[in-house]
Amino acid sequence: MADAGRSLVSAQVNPRTSVKEKAKHVLKTYDVGNKYSDLTLPRASVLVPLLIKNEELQVLLTVRSMKMRSSRGEVCFPGGKQDTRDRTEIDTALREAQEEIGLPPDQVEVICKLVPIINKDDILVTPVVAFIADTFHPQPNADEVSDVFILPLYHFLKSEEHSSTLYDAGMLLHFFTFKDQQLNKSFTVWGLTAQICIIVAFIALGQSPLFKVDFDIDNPFASLEKYLMVKYATSKL
Repeated sequence: MADAGRSLVSAQVNPRTSVKEKAKHVLKTYDVGNKYSDLTLPRASVLVPLLIKNEELQVLLTVRSMKMRSSRGEVCFPGGKQDTRDRTEIDTALREAQEEIGLPPDQVEVICKLVPIINKDDILVTPVVAFIADTFHPQPNADEVSDVFILPLYHFLKSEEHSSTLYDAGMLLHFFTFKDQQLNKSFTVWGLTAQICIIVAFIALGQSPLFKVDFDIDNPFASLEKYLMVKYATSKL
């Protein structure tokens, strides 16, 4: 990551720059590179696909098929466990996105890898943030994905659809409930997926959430890294 101690406020860009270019600029400053390559935990990656629609940042999400063995019907990002074929976390995210929603890797502009998060199964999950074209038409693998939808990223900073509860030594578990007008369905985004959405929205939009969060608004990288290392130490006991 470039200048890990910097605050989000200090990442200034030309006000005439496009929404996409502004987001790319600030997200790149949070790229962790290979900083956590020495952590000895099973690995997984998720692709966080951003796109521009109606001149605003949106995010693509999927719903896990009821045929899946775990987390059936839950909202998530395309992603999964690292495979022996994968050289990097980015390879894992791109492969899984192609398998799950038919997204060709050459149509993905990878921007950064964010600080990994250790999930409830002690798997090190790396969020890979990328841009895709607004013309992309998902082709869901019915065995893995039942629905694909997009949401404006700013929804993950609003308090109207948000609720939270305490878990894991006082950490917050976030929930967002949305109604998709096109699919005429309601979806709840929660847990790890919600946490990643909040972090990406905060960084990419440069706006603070209108609700309590666990990370330091003035120095999100440092607080996210601190939580990762505390969780890592615990998982190794």
